[in-house]
Amino acid sequence: MNLRILKSAVTNPWFNLATEDWIFQALDAHSHTLFLWRNSETVVIGRSQNPWVECKIDKMEADDVFLARRQSGGGAVFHDLGNTNFTFLSPKDSYDQEANFTIIINALKKLGIDAELSGRNDMQVGERKISGNAFKHAADRSFHHGTLLVNANMQKLGDYLNPHPLKLKAKGIKSVRARVANLVEFNKDINHENLSDAIIEAFCEYYGETAPVEELDEASLAKQPTLNKYYEQMADWDWRFGKTPEFSHHIETRFDWGIIDMHLDVKQAIITEVVIFSDALNVELIDLLQQTLAGVKYNKDDIKARFDELSQRYPELTAQIDDVSKWLIGEMEG
Repeated sequence: MNLRILKSAVTNPWFNLATEDWIFQALDAHSHTLFLWRNSETVVIGRSQNPWVECKIDKMEADDVFLARRQSGGGAVFHDLGNTNFTFLSPKDSYDQEANFTIIINALKKLGIDAELSGRNDMQVGERKISGNAFKHAADRSFHHGTLLVNANMQKLGDYLNPHPLKLKAKGIKSVRARVANLVEFNKDINHENLSDAIIEAFCEYYGETAPVEELDEASLAKQPTLNKYYEQMADWDWRFGKTPEFSHHIETRFDWGIIDMHLDVKQAIITEVVIFSDALNVELIDLLQQTLAGVKYNKDDIKARFDELSQRYPELTAQIDDVSKWLIGEMEG
């Protein structure tokens, strides 16, 4: 059986997740394929997760942290250049999950680290988790994706994940954290390059074959129309935010002109229904606020733009509209 080895020179997570999709959907499944990659600072959420519940969106934007949504399920994870990611693709009839874990464990041995399989999905050194894994199967192919913590910034995970819950009653999966360790704790000289080399070596040794390493970069997008299509999907706002399961957002506050008790229903990241209870004297204002928010993307820039238009149309209500605009956007940012 042929081997194929792909290595990404790109750290854009949308490119790398698109490449994974391309490997899974479009690549010839008659060979054992290994893909190695890593991402710039990114929060990757599972297919059924709500980014507003899982992440501090505004802090991520301020710090140029990517948000990516996987095709597969599971919880939110933080990636940075200290994470090495690996993907195995095999024909279904010769897929061997144990073989994949053996290859990674053998690679770590080459670097003086004794790792073992823990449960079905994780690898650990001693009691500490160093790798999480996920699997996907189609009619003719099977896919195993994992991440190795090399020198990841554990603190950053807390910086961008789990904001205060914003009273969001959300469907989907919440993330949990495990006891984890970086591989540099066990070998201070380990890095993405020498770990990748060790994995490639262990892969070739296991199958008794060799293959050239194909370096993927932005030029690969141009050569592969399918890959480019997957990239555009991964980068698209509608995929990253719009695919969120429906949720409701209930917030209330008191202004000097009245109480606002606001209920928003959000479906596919569009505000579908708005109910506002208020003791404000101006009933027209409340009606206008409800009409303005209905149908808008649940996105602070779109909401602000709508409120700005409204206050231009009703200059006599500008002060109240601005109050509500600042408050709602502040609540969305957490």
